[in-house]
Amino acid sequence: MTLSLLSFNFKTAPIEVREPLAVSAEGLPGELSALRKRADLAEAMLLSTCNRVEYYFAAPNLRAAEAALLEALRERLPEPDRERLAVTALRLSRRDALNHLFRVASSLESMVVGEPQILGQLKEAFQIATEHGAAGPLLTGLMPQVLRAAKRVRTETQIGRFPLSIGYVAVQLAQRIFASLADQTVLVIGAGEMAELAVEQLKKAGIRRLVLTNRTLSNAVKLAERFEGTAEPFERLPELVAEADIVLSSTGARSFVVSRDTVRQAMRARRGKSMFFIDIAVPRDVDPAVNELANVYRYDVDDLQSVADANRMEREREAQAAQAIIDQEVELYVRWRASLGAVPTVGALRNHFTSAAEEELDKTLARLRHLAPQDRERVERLARTLVNRLLHKPSMRLKQATSAEEGQLYAETLVRLFELEPGGAGTASGEAPEGGSRVLHLPLGTSKD
Repeated sequence: MTLSLLSFNFKTAPIEVREPLAVSAEGLPGELSALRKRADLAEAMLLSTCNRVEYYFAAPNLRAAEAALLEALRERLPEPDRERLAVTALRLSRRDALNHLFRVASSLESMVVGEPQILGQLKEAFQIATEHGAAGPLLTGLMPQVLRAAKRVRTETQIGRFPLSIGYVAVQLAQRIFASLADQTVLVIGAGEMAELAVEQLKKAGIRRLVLTNRTLSNAVKLAERFEGTAEPFERLPELVAEADIVLSSTGARSFVVSRDTVRQAMRARRGKSMFFIDIAVPRDVDPAVNELANVYRYDVDDLQSVADANRMEREREAQAAQAIIDQEVELYVRWRASLGAVPTVGALRNHFTSAAEEELDKTLARLRHLAPQDRERVERLARTLVNRLLHKPSMRLKQATSAEEGQLYAETLVRLFELEPGGAGTASGEAPEGGSRVLHLPLGTSKD
């Protein structure tokens, strides 16, 4: 089996589709277990971030697994959006899926090319899949090479020389809105990694009045102490919103944290003074309906695309260098993976033919007991020669194919056609079979006979 991918990312799927599919770290184990059973997945890993929800998997029947996954995911979307699911899904397999995974790990598929957070998120996704039995030989062999490639991209290119993030882009957007951020009151809702990165960028941009709130007040207090802000209880959120000019929200809530009604009341208290919301959470924190209110402006992660595109243009040259590294690493992995199946499969194939030849040879010689020893030897040599000649070209072709993508496919096809057991012990190794001493001694290589 090979790697396949079902992806819903910011390039292909709008936030309205990605939002219901998003899964928290705590929910990943249950999600993996449920989907593996429903779609008959041999292995699976789920990556869920603000910009993508991606299912990496291996299955005995790719098309059936893909259809079952889509059907399971359709059930989470509101009825009007269900038909959009299949259209917005990116479906990849084999080398295309490998290339995508390597690019994701190296942040070439990120909205902000070069951002470092994605690698940590991918490591966590793999760790969860491993700890809960969803990662098997394929992912276990693949992921170390993916992480190595991402490290090479970081160290051998300048793709990450600027510590950008979605939080960074959000602050750039705020600077477009206001000539100076120093005179604005900023409320940050949330205290996770993305919120922390955003606060760091806000301070660099000159923010002086910074208020932080979080459901767990102690986490907000820690950030406030670090960045010279003020921490407030989450219960005061309606008042805090009314006092803020800019609200940046990044929580893990499953429903809206800031409702239309909360903002409507805040605008009354502000007497219509403009207010800006930058929502970098998925699922979204701020009800999109707030845009219907006068002098209220709301932006979500998909609205940050234009700012991110400018950063991407600056990094295009480094991205090309990074892709060259990824191409090398994907090729190395494909060859390594193919080589795992080729030699054992050749051995198993020869063992299969040798066993059949020996069985027929025993039957024939039992009926030809009158043959002289030298004649019996000639018959045995004939059987050995026939097996060698029949398998010479297939063996060579399979070994040569290990350097090509179809090598693994050839090996898998032979295993299924002949019901082989690569790696098993047998007479092809020269070991005498139980109950007898004669072996045809067919080598794994070629023969001139």
